[in-house]
Amino acid sequence: MIRKKRLVHREADGRRIPGTWRHAFINNGGRYYLTDLFIYADGIVDAWEPLTLAEFERKLACGWVATELPEGGQASAHALAVWKFGAPATWHTPEQLLAEVRDTVEELNGRPDSTDRCLAAVDRFMADRTEANRLAVREAYFAIPENVRHYALGDMDLKDWPLRVLAAGVGGLDEVAEEEVGREEYEEAIGYFTERQEWGSAAGPDADGGLSSVHIPHSFPAASDTPDKSALRNTYPAPVAYEGTVYPTVTHAYWALSTPDPAARAAITAADTAGTARLLGEEAARHGDWERTRTAVLGRLLRAKFDQHPELAAVLLATGTAAILYDDMDDPFWGDNAGRGRNWMGRLLELTRAELPAPAGQAPEPRAPLGR
Repeated sequence: MIRKKRLVHREADGRRIPGTWRHAFINNGGRYYLTDLFIYADGIVDAWEPLTLAEFERKLACGWVATELPEGGQASAHALAVWKFGAPATWHTPEQLLAEVRDTVEELNGRPDSTDRCLAAVDRFMADRTEANRLAVREAYFAIPENVRHYALGDMDLKDWPLRVLAAGVGGLDEVAEEEVGREEYEEAIGYFTERQEWGSAAGPDADGGLSSVHIPHSFPAASDTPDKSALRNTYPAPVAYEGTVYPTVTHAYWALSTPDPAARAAITAADTAGTARLLGEEAARHGDWERTRTAVLGRLLRAKFDQHPELAAVLLATGTAAILYDDMDDPFWGDNAGRGRNWMGRLLELTRAELPAPAGQAPEPRAPLGR
């Protein structure tokens, strides 16, 4: 996952290319140098020199970007220290590091990474449980870098166990547990994904006064003639006119309005994707009172979105009185994030829903309380 404090950019052909960085070792003539590996949205990787992804793959294959460190090897961090490796342990193979870099490029562009693609394959399987769809889950699961697979479900207890079982199938091998998957285990995994899908729908009374909940998972929604609950995400491609400017998404508008810099605001508004708009916004100068006013600004943007798009307002109204749980993996202030966040986006959606007029001929339902 991209960390906010690791956001960088470079200029290319008059464009500002967002990126991020991570640590890596360069093997230069048998000496290992701890350095920064810069990864950019256009697929350029800077490892002491700009490289395409294909060139970076070759640097990994020949060991110039090192994923193995020899005992007794000479190491250096420029202007900081020199040392020898004692009993080095590394966490990547060349293939794993390349896969993580590819995922980072997808994230920087606001596109699904390997984990997102795997979870989408699970959804397709659950909708149509054919062997071909299960095998597609298996392929997508093993496309996730091995060292991050156990984070794929965001489940602190089971880790990726349900995914491993589904990928293996009845009679197949769970390669982590090194055990054959039985029918009972397989059905338990299917039950897990069934509950996961139903978690956000009317799940019955809860501790907050008998209200059901609707889960808005982290996703990369696309415009649709028949929008579903993904249309409630701020990244949904629904243009929003606000104070004389039309923004491609609520995300574009929120980050553009966060900065007093006219050039930065224009660049954010023109960003190709909501993910790029967010990256540019996080790098730009911020209004001094933004922390105090941002919730009110986002509330007004949501009202504008649903006022201007009745078909999306219908999706929000269809949630009834349910509490809305909104995932934002990068920000626990806005996201519920499996109960670990403050869920302010969910609360604002509930407030917006309460302010929307009921469809013609329908009596308004009792409103859900704003807090949870």
